[in-house]
Amino acid sequence: MFTVKYVIRAGFEVDGVVEKPDVVGAVFGQTEGLFGSELDLRELQKSGRIGRIEIELESKKDRTTGKIIIPTSLDRVSTAIIAASIEAIDRIGPCSARITLEKIEDVRETKRKTIIERSKEILQKWNLETRPETEEIFREVSETLRVARVVSYGPEKLTAGPDVDSSSEIILVEGRADVINLLKNGFQNVIALEGAKVPNTIIKLTKEKEVTAFLDGDHGGDLILKELLQVANVKYVARAPTGKEVEELTSREIAEALRNKVPIEEIRAKKRQKVLVPKQMVDAAKELKGTFEAVLFNGKMEQVGRLPVSELADKIKDFEDIDTVIFDGVITQRIVDIAGERNIKYLIAARVSDVVKQPLNVHLLTFDEIMS
Repeated sequence: MFTVKYVIRAGFEVDGVVEKPDVVGAVFGQTEGLFGSELDLRELQKSGRIGRIEIELESKKDRTTGKIIIPTSLDRVSTAIIAASIEAIDRIGPCSARITLEKIEDVRETKRKTIIERSKEILQKWNLETRPETEEIFREVSETLRVARVVSYGPEKLTAGPDVDSSSEIILVEGRADVINLLKNGFQNVIALEGAKVPNTIIKLTKEKEVTAFLDGDHGGDLILKELLQVANVKYVARAPTGKEVEELTSREIAEALRNKVPIEEIRAKKRQKVLVPKQMVDAAKELKGTFEAVLFNGKMEQVGRLPVSELADKIKDFEDIDTVIFDGVITQRIVDIAGERNIKYLIAARVSDVVKQPLNVHLLTFDEIMS
């Protein structure tokens, strides 16, 4: 079942008269192959990660304006990439066009706000009907809710809990929704990065306090961890389960993740490890960065093919005796399954999708793992 997490809303202007099929064609056609099959809109619709794309438009005086609405169940990083790809469209049908992102709506946050407003109505009615002897109970519950309110911290006005200054240990999370979830579960010493770039306030706090970075279990969490390793002085790292975000964890999942936190030095040691592979693999990986292309080698490490990453899944079956595939893209489950069927030993790419099941007969490596 398709569950909408975010809705991309963009407006467009076209210098001419176009119809809805022209807009849909531009959305699919001009984004195809930009980031490999994992972020291809057609593939995402087939797998149920992107919903039906809705188009609203109106034509007047040889000019067409309208809106593009795309519901997704992707994580925030992938949703942002899709939104940026839509903005890059510059033609619709035969006409020049301009597309501007209006907002990315967090459906769950909207739903939460609706629930909160309704709960206020219920509570107000309940209070009116409550017997006098239970008024003290309601007063205590309301006080608990007040304690859990977020505050703005530092010059950047970062979302935080009320105990950041008073606590010697703090929990660093990615965004506002993560802070709110931890507050609801009793953690008051929490603060959010609110962006991939680490704010100066956070850098300063990591020098003064014992900081545990509690990150999402997706590629966005990986990127933030990489940034933290370079500029901050966190002591521990905890991760949400693979594919999950901190904002959606239950109390039990939060406690388990924090209990299994890992010292930062242990992570640094793993990052320093280098996987030893033939020099041809390393050279190919270096050459492919930024090309969105793939090269294929046989067992003698002789290059037998080169093609765009967007064609890899379909055309890899045309080659015989392939031992290694190196490509500037993302290792998806589809590519892994094909490699297993073709007895391919190594898949080396820019990164590995979070949802890939580790195969028994295929080695999955990233560029970072084979290059120092």
